[in-house]
Amino acid sequence: MSIKTLTMEISVRKADAIDMPKVLALIKELAIFEKEPDAVKISIQDLQNHGYGATPMFTCFIAEVDSDIVGAALVYFRFSTWVGPTVHLEDLIVQESMRRKGIGEKLYAAVIRYGHLQGVKRIEWNVIDWNEGAIKFYENSGAKVLSDWSVVQMDETGISNYIEKLD
Repeated sequence: MSIKTLTMEISVRKADAIDMPKVLALIKELAIFEKEPDAVKISIQDLQNHGYGATPMFTCFIAEVDSDIVGAALVYFRFSTWVGPTVHLEDLIVQESMRRKGIGEKLYAAVIRYGHLQGVKRIEWNVIDWNEGAIKFYENSGAKVLSDWSVVQMDETGISNYIEKLD
C-alpha cells in the first residue's frame, strides 16, 4: 500500500528480517518516549529469531518514506475465551521527527486490515493513559478504551520467584 502526500510518499509493507535493526531502533525510541529508556532488553537477533524462524511469534509492518523506515507496528495472534481469535497490537511506533504526517494512521490501517483479513473477532492493544493524542485517535477510529481494566504483568524475576515458591 502506498499513499502519496504533497511532500512525501508513505508506503507500508510487511517487514523482513533484514529490517529488524531499524525496527529495534524504533522500539528503543518508543521506550524513551514512554519514559522507560532502559526497559528494552531484546536484540536484533531476538527479533529475527522470533519473528522469522520456523514458528514466527509476530508479524511486523513497516512504514517507509523515501526507502527509509520511519515507523513500525508489531502484532501477534491471541485467543480470547469469549470471542475466539484476536490480534494483539504490541507496538505502533513512528519516528519522532516523522510524527503527525499520517504515518501512524497508515500503519494502524494496515494492522486493522490485517486483522480483518485474518478473520479475527477483535484487535486489542494498550495505550498509556497520558498519551491523550493516541487515545483520541483510537476513539475516533471506533476503538473502545477500557478504563475499568488494568494491565497485569509478571517479569522474569517474578516468574522465577513464583516458581521457587511452588517447589
